Amino acid sequence: MTDRRYDLDWLRIIAFGLLILYHCGMFYVTWDWHVKSSRASDAIEPLMMLTSPWRLTLLFLISGAATRFMADKMSAWKLTGSRMGRLWPPLLLAVFVIVPPQSYYEIVEAIQALPPAQAAQYPLALDNFYVKYATASGNWCDADGCLTTPTYNHAWFVAYLILYTLALVALLPLLRRIPKAAGVLIAGPFFIITPWLVMAGLRITLLPIFGESHDFREDWYLHALYFGVFLFGFAIAKHQPFFDRCTQLRWTALAIALISWAALIVYFNLHPEGVDPPDWLRAIMRGVRELDAWCAIVAAIGFAHRHLKGADGPMRRMLTQAIFPFYLIHQTIIVVAGHHLDELRLPLWLEAPLLIATTALGCWLFFDLGRRVPWLRVWIGLPSKPARETPILPAEIAQEAR
Repeated sequence: MTDRRYDLDWLRIIAFGLLILYHCGMFYVTWDWHVKSSRASDAIEPLMMLTSPWRLTLLFLISGAATRFMADKMSAWKLTGSRMGRLWPPLLLAVFVIVPPQSYYEIVEAIQALPPAQAAQYPLALDNFYVKYATASGNWCDADGCLTTPTYNHAWFVAYLILYTLALVALLPLLRRIPKAAGVLIAGPFFIITPWLVMAGLRITLLPIFGESHDFREDWYLHALYFGVFLFGFAIAKHQPFFDRCTQLRWTALAIALISWAALIVYFNLHPEGVDPPDWLRAIMRGVRELDAWCAIVAAIGFAHRHLKGADGPMRRMLTQAIFPFYLIHQTIIVVAGHHLDELRLPLWLEAPLLIATTALGCWLFFDLGRRVPWLRVWIGLPSKPARETPILPAEIAQEAR
């Protein structure tokens, strides 16, 4: 028998998949990013906002739940060693191998955006690029500030998981008592209200002070949110009433999330960049955004638990291994491919699918190479030896086995 949660596996796969598509979209929208399409517009921004409020929050919740399953099978020391062994090598690979091309093309596009006379002042900006990147000696600055290197860029998620896991290990004796208390706090209508109030309160009070920087030294709003959700995921991982409640409320939660999303779209259309809303309205809409986020998470967990909790097979097993390596490499592929595809000036209906296809192919090749070369496995977040999962036995066979 196994207690592996296939619904959480699928949710993790889907959430990371949405993140990869989201970053493909970041190339085409008006929001700030490392490189941009010359034809960037606000056309797909409402679609992007369907997942942006909740996708990463869900991933931290799932990560907390996965840590619970590990913690129940090993000592605190073994848990720490296992998690650090699986997270530190990919983070180091990201900082010193995967991310540098992102910084390179970010500098290239920044120089290309300058008037010719001003751009001519930077002929040596990219000479010995990697040495400058690794030694933080590039002095790549503009009016908005300097590019800090070496950096983790999108791999900030891995860095934060390292910090949260270390903090969680110190809290393990206390955390094992939380599920019952959490169950009382989210009973009845408070299942939606309590988490929403906490998330909204954090966004209304801490976001204006700290913003969202992804710099672990000062990202106190996101630490409060993501570490709290990580601990919550740890607490409810084996609390079946939570998953039953999500399943029961999945349609209601989905409706609330979609209504909240529509309200956010109207709000941002009425208050585009440069048009400041009243402070009271801004606070209300921050609350609406977190209502969207929590209800979307409840709906996602509910639908996954209803339809995917028994969905095992070769595809699930392969994607469960592959999705983290996909995450590690995807953004560099998007940045490099996007920059060069943009120079070809292909029609957007052709360029965008090509970017997505190139990203998918590059992710697969990175994973396939990494899993086949034994010494590379640990660097892409895989165990040093392929793990074998014990399949779930049909109930009648399991009974006989006892």
